[in-house]
Amino acid sequence: MPRFAANLTMMFNEVPFLDRFEAAARAGFEAVEFLFPYEHPPEAIAERLRANGLTQALFNMPPGDFAGGERGLAALPDRFEEVKAGVDTALRYAEATGVKRLHLMAGLADPTDSRAKEAYRRAVTYAAEKLAPAGLDLVLEPINGRNMPGYFLNDFGAAAELIRELSLPNLKLQFDLYHCQIMHGDVAMRLRALMPMVGHVQTASVPDRHEPGTGEMNDAFLFAELDRLGYDGFVGCEYIPAGNTEAGLGWFAPYRKG
Repeated sequence: MPRFAANLTMMFNEVPFLDRFEAAARAGFEAVEFLFPYEHPPEAIAERLRANGLTQALFNMPPGDFAGGERGLAALPDRFEEVKAGVDTALRYAEATGVKRLHLMAGLADPTDSRAKEAYRRAVTYAAEKLAPAGLDLVLEPINGRNMPGYFLNDFGAAAELIRELSLPNLKLQFDLYHCQIMHGDVAMRLRALMPMVGHVQTASVPDRHEPGTGEMNDAFLFAELDRLGYDGFVGCEYIPAGNTEAGLGWFAPYRKG
């Protein structure tokens, strides 16, 4: 049975961020993820995880000026020193939280630009090699252009090709069912083809990014497919609740721990 991680950036927004850990545990989640932890000290995040018996499934490395519209730095040729500093920052939070995988956002850049391609390869290689001694995986996530126009890594095939080319043992694919359906469709076949390199899975309904089971995909089928394929990681619930978070958790009842 799939294990789900509540995304605390999107879910349980009824309470302040640090209180969302307790809300997620009370709702039956055994793990959490979020976009960024950096507004809070790593010790504060770690304490909330311990107090609520939660596993940290994933978070992103620093993305640059997110509030100002930046969506990562890895494909930006002139920002490599910031990428390196961000890796160091993320490693401090990883040590505190016990997370086993980190996502490196590519940024807004033309995927056909040779300088952007080279910058991205350099940043990915650097980050993966820096994470390896700590036993951490680096994951790369293709993101659809409807939600994030101009994002560099906007194709699952391109992500898979780069992972194969670099052949770094701790470099994995972050497979978001929602993004895959919007970009490509045929989600189950792509899961089957790419599962050997998948390091993390996320979900949301299509087209409105609400609770699983409320859109065009057969989410329950895809969750069962993850079991059939032997995926034993967490599935991050990166969806925007249509209303109150807890009121929308009917879909989660068959999977709730205990």
